[in-house]
Amino acid sequence: MRRAVVILGLVFMPGGPLVAQWTGMPAWNDPAGGTGVVIAADWGMPNDAAGNGDAYGARASLGLGAVSVTAGVGSYKPSGFTDATTTWGGQVAFRLIGGSLTPIAVNLQVGAGTSSSIASGTATAAYPQITTIVGAVGIAVPLPTPGISIEGFFSPGMRHREVTERGSGLPDISETKFGYTVGGNIGFGAFGIHLAYDHQETSSGSTGVFGLGMHLAFRPPLGL
Repeated sequence: MRRAVVILGLVFMPGGPLVAQWTGMPAWNDPAGGTGVVIAADWGMPNDAAGNGDAYGARASLGLGAVSVTAGVGSYKPSGFTDATTTWGGQVAFRLIGGSLTPIAVNLQVGAGTSSSIASGTATAAYPQITTIVGAVGIAVPLPTPGISIEGFFSPGMRHREVTERGSGLPDISETKFGYTVGGNIGFGAFGIHLAYDHQETSSGSTGVFGLGMHLAFRPPLGL
């Protein structure tokens, strides 16, 4: 009963639905970037304030030196719902500072995503359609570890969201709020893992999402 009340509150409160680019996921970032193709599988776990439940997704990135382009899809099933929402999204990242001779990497990240709405048995208990635009700066510091690459990053920025199809005649929401992601990218050659925590301010408070995943990086040989 308590969980049902929390879910209904999240749906009807202006700040309830998640604001991350792929719903239920952190706003992933890789400030160091690089050249080549990266394929990632992701898992997200929103906290109670963000609707709980689990999210799964997949992304593919193409790195062209200082520019990286990413497209992906995610599926999120909030706690208390029988169906899942699907998010299609993409982003472009521009590396401003970074390289083999630079101890830090800095990038600019712009992305957008749109999720489908879902219902849970009644017309009033709907999870809305959410369209999100993310603009952030990413700062990464690689650690000098032999044999593996470890990169911690911090990515603050602004997130704009449009929330529609809320059900029961509830008005649409349009707001821009601050958020940040802190995490790490760990590579063991071509294989790697990534993790992050995403904090988002909303008009009714703040939400948090923890994310974890793995990736395969196909990089061209040095000198090509």
